[in-house]
Amino acid sequence: MSAVLKVVQPGLHTTVQDLGRFGHQDVGVPVSGPLDSESLRLANALAGNPPGTAALEILVQGPTLEVAADSVRLALTGTQTGIEIRGDETAPRILPPWRSLRLRRGQIFRVGALSDSACAYLAVEGGFDIAPCLGSVSTYARGGLGGLAGRPLQAGDLLPLALEEATDRGEAALRQVPDLGLSRPVRVVLGPQDDHFTAEAVRTFLSAEYRISPNADRMGFRLEGPKLEHRDGYNIVSDGIVTGAVQVPGSGQPILLLADHQTTGGYPKIATVISADLPVVGRRRPGSSIRFAAVDVAEAETIRRRQEATLQRLARQLQPVAESGDIDLASLYSGNLISGVVSARD
Repeated sequence: MSAVLKVVQPGLHTTVQDLGRFGHQDVGVPVSGPLDSESLRLANALAGNPPGTAALEILVQGPTLEVAADSVRLALTGTQTGIEIRGDETAPRILPPWRSLRLRRGQIFRVGALSDSACAYLAVEGGFDIAPCLGSVSTYARGGLGGLAGRPLQAGDLLPLALEEATDRGEAALRQVPDLGLSRPVRVVLGPQDDHFTAEAVRTFLSAEYRISPNADRMGFRLEGPKLEHRDGYNIVSDGIVTGAVQVPGSGQPILLLADHQTTGGYPKIATVISADLPVVGRRRPGSSIRFAAVDVAEAETIRRRQEATLQRLARQLQPVAESGDIDLASLYSGNLISGVVSARD
């Protein structure tokens, strides 16, 4: 029998994503890829994969999967929600994220409701044995491309694994879990059509707090907040759109475009989220607030270089952990377990 993960429950919206489908926007095919590329890359580092190996992107509520392979190595990142493991144990175990773990045939594991970020990433050692579409296995559900049949996972799906069993090595964890940045301002470069807005509208955009509306998905977020006034109408000749563009239609309410955005559009774009902050945006969920801060292109490039250096350092500096995930008694006993004494009489 081929090595697979069986989908018992698919979660809210679980898709296969690698780093994206590049080179086809001129024919209307979006890049797609992960909402949070940082967490995808770190999941792959923990699983022992190249950075762009396809993984499962989990939105809000995760899947329940069964191991139908001799063994499999997993790593979950992007959240503080743990992995619930069921098998021969009398009760399920919860293992923390941001580390690798090895499971054996017949074990069932579940990623529940995400407690913080809107998205998380589950990588498997070796990746999935899925044929690429236009150079990528990323799922673009609106176009029916990539992944499993071009759609989110469904109950009963079989995810084919590239490896029959996990390699014989120890498990690893990050020495430092990155800050998800769920409350920090999102940095933008103004333009390319900020001159289509009044000066007051630009000031408002950079000072006001917006809220992500329920009309939010992998294509983009509709934001609710102060109206942004156009200088000379809101229609422009359609031009290309990049991930992170903030376009403003006639309603004056911004729309922040994400991984599955359309490739062209005819609304002016007041600003563009810098590439280093796209993961920070992708982690936000409907109902959360968002603020913007302007930087110039040179600052954006410096921030991106610094981010890349940090990601590479985190991927290199993994620390070993006990494979079972049980308590490390030696470390426990070596620590100071008593921080003080309190008298019951007092």
